[in-house]
Amino acid sequence: MDQEKDYLRDLTEIRSMMEKSSRFISLSGLSGVFAGIFALIGAALAYMVIQDFFPNILSMGYEAAENKLITLLFLDAGLVLLFALLTGYFFTSRKAKRQGLTTWNKASRQMLWNIALPLMSGGVFCAALAYHGVYALVAPSMLVFYGIALINGSKYTLDDIRYLGYLEIVLGLAASFAIGYGLWFWAFGFGVLHIVYGTTMYFKYEHQNRLKNH
Repeated sequence: MDQEKDYLRDLTEIRSMMEKSSRFISLSGLSGVFAGIFALIGAALAYMVIQDFFPNILSMGYEAAENKLITLLFLDAGLVLLFALLTGYFFTSRKAKRQGLTTWNKASRQMLWNIALPLMSGGVFCAALAYHGVYALVAPSMLVFYGIALINGSKYTLDDIRYLGYLEIVLGLAASFAIGYGLWFWAFGFGVLHIVYGTTMYFKYEHQNRLKNH
C-alpha cells in the first residue's frame, strides 16, 4: 500500500515537472484584474473624449476635430496597454519568484510569440480600418484578434485563458453587428471580463496555495 502511494506521488511530481517545463504557469490572476480596471478607466476617458467631439466640430472644423479624437483615443488605448503590461509583468514575476520559477524561459517565449503574432496582425488591421475611416469596426476587431491571441497562446500556459478567448471572440462578433456600441462592448470585453477572469484565476490557483503555505 505504501509503495503504491509512493508510486502515485512520484507520478504526480513527474507530471508537475513536465508541466512546468512545457507550460508557463506563472500567469497571475491579479494581472487580469488590474488590466480590467485600467481598461474601464480608459473606456471612461474615451467616452468623455467622444462627448467633446461634437462641440469641437463647431470650433475646430470636422477634419481637425476628427484627427484630435483619433489621436486621443489611440493614446488612451496605448496607455491602457502600457499599464496593463507593467502590472502584468509585476504580478507574474512575483508569482514566478514564489514558485521558484523564472519568467523568461522556453515556455514563456513560446506563449508570448503565439500571443504576439495575432495581436500584431490585429493591430495593423485596426490601423488600416482607422486609416480608411472605418472606425465602427475597430473595437470589434480588437476583441476578435485578442480572443484569437488568447486561444493561440493557451497551448503554452493555463488552459483557462482559452475560455476567455472564446468569450472575447463572441463579444467582438456581436459588436460588429451592433454599430455604435463598440465602446461598451470594448469596456465589457477588456474590462469586466478581465476582472472576472482574473478574480477567478486568483482564487483558483493563488489564494489556496498561499493559504497552504501559511
